[in-house]
Amino acid sequence: MEEQFKEILAQYTSINPEDMTDETRFREDMDLSSLDFMTMLGEVEDTFDIEFVKTDAEGIFTIGDAIELIRRKMENE
Repeated sequence: MEEQFKEILAQYTSINPEDMTDETRFREDMDLSSLDFMTMLGEVEDTFDIEFVKTDAEGIFTIGDAIELIRRKMENE
């Protein structure tokens, strides 16, 4: 799941998936715009058959944050 998530992210940035770590930050390190971030989240929802609510997105700052949230959502849905 982590590799698949990083492959999705790679579509929105110039960073290679193998260079991404749990500590990589979406805005500061990957320079993702708000629009790209929200578009990426939509693709993640479709790929993993999960659904985010607005408050979920507000707590995602790093790749590790996103991976943990995806895991929790997959367990609960």
